[in-house]
Parts: sequence; C-alpha cells; structure tokens
Amino acid sequence: MARYTDPVCRLCRREGVKLFLKGTRCYSKKCAFERRAAPPGQHGIRRRKVGDYGLQLREKQKIRRLYSVLERQFRGYFDEASSTPGVTGENLLRMLELRMDNVVYRMGFAASRAEARQMVGHAHFTVNGRVSSIPSMQLRPGDQVEVRESHRTREPFKEAIDLIVTRQIPEWLSVDAKKLAGSVVSAPRRDQMPMELNEQLVVEYYSR
Repeated sequence: MARYTDPVCRLCRREGVKLFLKGTRCYSKKCAFERRAAPPGQHGIRRRKVGDYGLQLREKQKIRRLYSVLERQFRGYFDEASSTPGVTGENLLRMLELRMDNVVYRMGFAASRAEARQMVGHAHFTVNGRVSSIPSMQLRPGDQVEVRESHRTREPFKEAIDLIVTRQIPEWLSVDAKKLAGSVVSAPRRDQMPMELNEQLVVEYYSR
C-alpha cells in the first residue's frame, strides 16, 4: 500500500495553510507552520506571481494532501465524481469525506487522518458488525462504525473518549463516546464539508 513517508509539516508550509496532519501537535506551539509559514526550500520566501494554472494546481494538491490521498487515487475519485449525477466538485469532496479513515477521524476516534488510517488498517473497527481494514472504503448513510469490543481497553481508545468530547462532530455523523461507536446519519451537504476548500479549481484543473 503506497503512502507518503516524507516529513508532513513541509506539506502545510508548501500549501500555505495548516492541514492538521500531525494531530494534537498542530494545535501546540511546536507546530512547524506556526514557527515558519514560508514554503520549504532556500527560495521559499521569494514572492512569485501565480497564474490560473498555479492556483488550480495548489488547490488540487491541498485537497489531496488534506485527505492523504495519492495522485492516481485522487484522479480516480475525480473521474468517478464527474460521472456521478450532481455537481462534480461537491461529489468529489463528498466521496473523500465518506472514506472510512476520514469518518473515523471525524468521529474523534483518532487525532489525525494518518492515525485513523493506521487504526483502520490494523482492523480495530467494524462496519455494520463486520471487521473492516480498508481505509478507502466508501461508507453510506446508515452504516454503523464501532471499535471492536476486544480492542476497546487499548490505550489509544481510552484517550479517544476524552478526544471525542472536545471534537466538534459534523452534523452528518452521530457518535456515542461511551460505546466507542457511531453512525453515518446522512451524506454530507456542501455546507457540512470544509468551507475553506475551493473544489471548483480542481474541476478546472482536470478540465484543461
């Protein structure tokens, strides 16, 4: 399974926005983006004029890195989103939001998407009563996600109970912190997905 293994803080600096790739560290003073927001590299602070293509590319990279999806898989999501009835950009974000690892993160079971992906890969969760170990699994309204009963006493999930209380759970999800379980209430609407993302630029990028 391919994945990005280089330092992730440089990705936030390159995109010029905090992507919260390192969980609780991103909220502390140790956050590299807070200490040095300039793009990585010795020429990072140089100002450059960015054209339409540059804006489209950066937005595509930002969304791809936010959800920890590699290029080939991201293009696959776009192709599927464009062939699905509705607005292509919204379809794309909705598919990313309904990934198993993202839902686990949104529910508060993990501090970051990378941690959620690892937890899912280690088969800590069940979906509708069946063990799931596929981070990219697409969930649907009505699906029930819960930590396997034999895994609930493990340290990460003891910490998750406190994390869920502080995490703002999206309206399209329902979570029971005591049972370490949750469900997908409905497919997320655009106003329930990250508003700082401009998915139309991604559509323009792939439509060149």
